Parts: sequence; structure tokens; C-alpha cells
Amino acid sequence: MTSVTSRRLRPRALLACGAGLAVTAALTLTGAAGAQTGPATGPAAAAGSTTVTPAGHSFAATLNGKATFKAGSVTATCTVSSSQPSSGSGNNRIPDAPGNQNPSGPVSSSINPPTYSGCTASIAGVTATVTTSGTWSVSMQHGSPITATLGIPVGGFVLESKGLANCKITAAPAAPADILTTYTNGTPSTLTVTNATVPVKVTGGFGCPTSATSSVFNAVYDITDTTDPASQITVSD
Repeated sequence: MTSVTSRRLRPRALLACGAGLAVTAALTLTGAAGAQTGPATGPAAAAGSTTVTPAGHSFAATLNGKATFKAGSVTATCTVSSSQPSSGSGNNRIPDAPGNQNPSGPVSSSINPPTYSGCTASIAGVTATVTTSGTWSVSMQHGSPITATLGIPVGGFVLESKGLANCKITAAPAAPADILTTYTNGTPSTLTVTNATVPVKVTGGFGCPTSATSSVFNAVYDITDTTDPASQITVSD
């Protein structure tokens, strides 16, 4: 599935953005290399048990606030982003029992690529377009905090600016990228990405940060149960 929006992550996968998940959201792609991801990515202790409920239910991830993509002097701000379940697809769905439980690790799901709209550019004469594609993923791991690994397929996110600065920024340009986030149970539950690094490739002419090899991603998404809106997507041990 491919979504393209004018004027404006593949891990092991479940509800973890999509692209979304009611809270403020900011999404930042900066042209600085070597940025630090939010949660540490070094060796970790053995994973504990994880259960995601309700088993078999579909979920949506919805951005609350703004998503900002920045590269050099070009900034694109989007106000709408979501990843929704689709008819005939198993994406955006918690595994049926007993697959929604793992005694020693995460529970994973594939998700549809998030869409972006309501986007504007910071420079006069420049418009922005975000294109997402492929099957993204999310894997939830119970703990303190609960972690969620969001996966972007190769080339699954592309930001292009047109006008005075014609740039193309491709996330996960050579291999799938994993983004470590935190998940908070609630009404609704939320998924938060904090200063996570994303590998990128930048191409273009004057004004494009072509030397950048990584960017920083920040966002908050609300995660809601679309099978039963009265239920909440919850991660426990």
C-alpha cells in the first residue's frame, strides 16, 4: 500500500507509528548526523513476558498535534497522520490468542504505512510531499517502561521539497530501520518516539543537506481499538 500527500519507520512489528497513536506530537527529521535515539540500544537483559490485549482486535494509530520534518533550512510541518486497518489486510491487528502472548519476548504485528496531510513548508515558494509505502511493523515488549519497536521497510518514508529547494530525503535507504519507542497504557494508550535516530539519504541541489546520513524522529501517537472503541489496547506481562 502506498500513500502520497502533497504539502507537507521495518522492526519486528505490533502496536507500537505509524504511523498513529490524544496527546501532542512532534516529528522531527533533522539534517544532523549521529543523533542519539531515545531509549538506549545497547545489550539488554533477557526479555520478560508480554501480553497484548484484546487478542484479535484491530487498532489505529493517530497523530495528535503536529509532525515536523526538518532538513537544513527546509522544514515541513504536517498536522494529520495515521495508520489505519484496511479491509482484507491482516495489518494493524493484534494476533489471535495465544499469539498475543509471548513468555520471553515481544508480541509483534505488521501495520499499514502512515499517511500524512495538512502539510506546509517553512520557506516561501517551497512545498512538501511525504510518501510512505510498504508494510511497517511494531513489536511490543512489557517492562518498565513498556517498549515498542517500530519498523520501517527499505525506502518506506520519503520527504520531498519542491520550489526554491528541491530535495529528497529517504529514510531507511539501504536496509529496514528499527526505532525504539515507549508505550503507555491509558485511555487511549499512547506510543512515544523521543529523539530516535533514523538513517537517511538526501539528494538534491542547492539548499539540500546532502551530507546528512541520519535524522532525529519525535512523535506521540494515540493507539485506539477499532474493533471495539470502548476497549483499550493494553500491554501487560
